Amino acid sequence: MTFPDPQISETLPNPARPVIRQLDDSAINRIAAGEVVERPASAVKELVENAIDAGASRITVEIADGGKTLIRVTDNGCGMSPADLPLALSRHATSKIDGSDLLNIHTFGFRGEALPSLGAVGRLIITSRAEGHEAAQIRVAGGVFDPVKPAALRQGSIVELRDLFFATPARLKFMRSDRAETQAISDTVKRLAMAEPSVGFTLRDVSGGGEGRVSFRADPMSGDLFDALHGRLAHVIGREFAENALKIDATRDDIRLYGYAALPTYSRGAAVTQFLFVNTRPVKDKMLTGALRAAYMDFLSRDRHPAAALFLDCDPTLVDVNVHPAKSEVRFRDPGVARGLIVSALRHSLAEAGHRASSTVAGATLGAMRPEQPSATGAPRVYQMDRPSLGARNASYAAQSPGQPWPQAVDAPPSPGFAEFEGAFSGQLVEDRSPAPSRDEAAADHPTDLPLGAARGQVHENYIIAQTRDGMVIVDQHAAHERLVYEKLKGQMAQNGVAAQALLIPEIVELSETDCARLLEVAGELAKFGLGLEAFGGNAVAVRETPAILGEVNAEAMIRDILDELADQGESQLVQARLEAILSRVACHGSIRSGRRMRGEEMNALLREMEATPHSGQCNHGRPTYVELKLSDIERLFGRS
Repeated sequence: MTFPDPQISETLPNPARPVIRQLDDSAINRIAAGEVVERPASAVKELVENAIDAGASRITVEIADGGKTLIRVTDNGCGMSPADLPLALSRHATSKIDGSDLLNIHTFGFRGEALPSLGAVGRLIITSRAEGHEAAQIRVAGGVFDPVKPAALRQGSIVELRDLFFATPARLKFMRSDRAETQAISDTVKRLAMAEPSVGFTLRDVSGGGEGRVSFRADPMSGDLFDALHGRLAHVIGREFAENALKIDATRDDIRLYGYAALPTYSRGAAVTQFLFVNTRPVKDKMLTGALRAAYMDFLSRDRHPAAALFLDCDPTLVDVNVHPAKSEVRFRDPGVARGLIVSALRHSLAEAGHRASSTVAGATLGAMRPEQPSATGAPRVYQMDRPSLGARNASYAAQSPGQPWPQAVDAPPSPGFAEFEGAFSGQLVEDRSPAPSRDEAAADHPTDLPLGAARGQVHENYIIAQTRDGMVIVDQHAAHERLVYEKLKGQMAQNGVAAQALLIPEIVELSETDCARLLEVAGELAKFGLGLEAFGGNAVAVRETPAILGEVNAEAMIRDILDELADQGESQLVQARLEAILSRVACHGSIRSGRRMRGEEMNALLREMEATPHSGQCNHGRPTYVELKLSDIERLFGRS
């Protein structure tokens, strides 16, 4: 048997070995477009961000067929000179950075990939004019450039993208319906509108030609940061969100958190009203959304989600935005600080809200009420007279029941005679000769001035009816007392600590090297909740203590659940959640039951305690504990408005 000479084998070509080639710029841009431009909404995002970076105060976006056939972005920014246009379409050419420091990013864009990528997969036309220069236009289709030529434009830039992905038709098969793509574009524009309240945005659908239809418009907001942001959020998310949102403003270790977060009773069935921004850049970050969920963990059930628009501002060197070409993911230098800031700031604001519940609860209650419908005969509806004055009411009562004391009010004046009745009815005032109460007596006699008013009765042995100065309150006695007991139990646990139960025989749990190290890093935090563990040699840990309130637990299953949460969110709230679930069940069983008759002093004592207890506006499961109805709304139900 003979073997080939190695020197001869090295000189012969090997047809099975691939050949390394340098791709041309057109292929490179098409590949980059797969990351930068996933769908029409991605193209809109890149172009609108360029307009914002150019200092535009008004931006108009026009689309056709979900952005597949046309995307046109017009702005009044600084524009580009004729010499800048070809360079703007070159790969990695940008005016945002000089390349010396990729961590000190102050603009939306900086990679210089969007325009060349769009020109590689579509038909791109850029018309622009910079101050002191003539307007110019450049065209590129499928990566092929046309020369720059003069154009007519007063200010800013117009970027027109037609036939997106015509150069890569396979991508078109992955596009969704026109309606779905249009909705994605609308969501993108709305997020950027929230990030820049001082900029005006207009989104117009011109499918079919003509002027089209304006689907979204947001005029520039004025005022300070919070006034402008509140107005923009009311316009974009909705006025209900703005009415039920709490102002957030907190700082920790050079990171500032500001924005608005809704009350727990204003929750959603999905996480569709959660908007997070880092240095005004819209982001989707699991760590930040996990912190938002953790802040509301004690107030919402698992199937409900909070609503919030939160902005994190920090030095650009503390956060890396160059994680992905789409720039929707970020990485903090110290993620624990950002997460802790979100959790603590939101919980502090929710505690300051006290017993407040969302106004939508009252709206839903009024919506469920139906006044009597007009008769089928078509007779005109009869409206009652306007409410008479106090003197007229007194005289009317006296006329209806002469010689009898005035009903209802205990401190009512004596019944006037017929002469006084005539004077009151003719518009003359009846003198009230009763002595004026002192200030202390007035406070004692007017509990309706308190936030939750004075109890007037109980219906169905479950609902307390209270009267306030300008309306009424309906309280779910069981849900309200359940939250009060729960808050007391939590306060006791925080003050006295979590009692730990030592295991007679420590439970040994075998883990991987990575899981073992990750678990031991948080051993100190877990010990605060009564879960004591330590290294046992190798990749094993020994569980020596468990929270006593949990009773008998499967320590290994709990440890592995904690590890899953650590891998997914970077932090575990499992033990705390289980402890609070136990306290919630204890509170449920120890609170006033439905069906129990309550005395007046008991009902008023419950109302006063609700006013003094944070988070009493919702029960342990996120449902409202009371509904407040304004007198004006009640009168409208009876046709008095």
